[in-house]
Amino acid sequence: MHFLYNLLAILLVVLATPVFIFRFIREEGFGQRLKQSFGFLPEEDLAPVAHKDCIWLHAASVGEIVAASPIIKEIKHEFPKKPIVISVVTSSGYAMAKRIIKDADSIIFFPLDLPYLSHNVVKRIRPSVFLLVETELWPNFLKAARHFAIPVMMVNGRISDKSVERYHYMRSVLKDMLNTVDKFCMQSTIDAQYILRLGADVQRVVVTGNTKFDQTYTSVTPEEQQVLRRGMGIADSIPVLVAGSTHPGEEEMLFAAFKKVRENFPTLKLVIAPRDIIRSEEIIKLAADYGFKGVLRTALVEHPSDDHDIILLDTIGELGKIYSVGIIIYVGGSLVPRGGHNILEPAAHGKPILVGPHMFNFKETYALFSGRQACVTVYDAETLGTSCLEILNNEQLRLKMSQETLTIIEENRGASRKSVMYLKELLGRIN
Repeated sequence: MHFLYNLLAILLVVLATPVFIFRFIREEGFGQRLKQSFGFLPEEDLAPVAHKDCIWLHAASVGEIVAASPIIKEIKHEFPKKPIVISVVTSSGYAMAKRIIKDADSIIFFPLDLPYLSHNVVKRIRPSVFLLVETELWPNFLKAARHFAIPVMMVNGRISDKSVERYHYMRSVLKDMLNTVDKFCMQSTIDAQYILRLGADVQRVVVTGNTKFDQTYTSVTPEEQQVLRRGMGIADSIPVLVAGSTHPGEEEMLFAAFKKVRENFPTLKLVIAPRDIIRSEEIIKLAADYGFKGVLRTALVEHPSDDHDIILLDTIGELGKIYSVGIIIYVGGSLVPRGGHNILEPAAHGKPILVGPHMFNFKETYALFSGRQACVTVYDAETLGTSCLEILNNEQLRLKMSQETLTIIEENRGASRKSVMYLKELLGRIN
């Protein structure tokens, strides 16, 4: 089975070569990412961590980096002398790590999971422990960890319905991967049940909670909020609807609902952060079809203006703070069957939250917030517009939802600390 996995991995890399070449030519910085993905790590990135008993944490992209940020703080507090290396898969994840994680001694791109490649990179760094965030299980990399007797721990573990189905096909490879992980610190009881169903040892599985409850990088002072508003050409008195991580098919419903709400609140602005920034220009054209003037966030930096209805957030790592200016937040990927996105970032700002019915990737968090009326489920443009109007017209409802979200956040803090205590126990047992 491992042979078939490697054969498929090599084949996929070969087939992706034209895409690599295209992106190398067109995308600034992709060449450096590609070199590191093939194991060519700069010496200046290796020097602070290689063979220095470092802690290696792998977080694939932006969401995992957000989850990792409070864990890194706790690690630095508990192990101040241990160097920390963070690896990512995406350019957006790399940019986010550089921006919000200041305690890392090195940030690198994760090697492609090809035979010998992972082995060589692990051999060059030789960490004291490897932490994988959420669901980052890679057969060749974990095989290298086994070879060098490097303990492995999953933190903020999350297993989606799709992952359960996909991993089942990997059979013996899956068994080897799960046996390599010494401790599974899972977000919820549902995630713990899923990893057990896949074959994890029950003695190694614990529920620590979601570390995103602990994140503080999005904290915004009133003064910073004013700066954000001025930078987007939005006066303090103007209400703002923020739609985060939207997918194709959702913007049409947002614009229809926005049109309805604007009949009662004509000054209302809409900030949209598409999941794929590359769609920003496309969404601006779509907004024009609904009679709205859209503008890119980056364009406002160069040419400040308030002459717009909609702002397209085409920056990386800014959404968490932009949520602070919204009077209502819609969390995308949920009006279309994509599974939704995490509602904890807007909740950290105490915002009334709207989501669609497709929140299957965050079942437990969604159940918690909706069960306590801290978020409202909408089903289409009509119910989205109606819910926005109800919240905008009812200050008491807004305050109640806001207070409940903050209460839930406060009640659920501490996952990062628990995870690092298990890390300390693991290192102590092995050493």
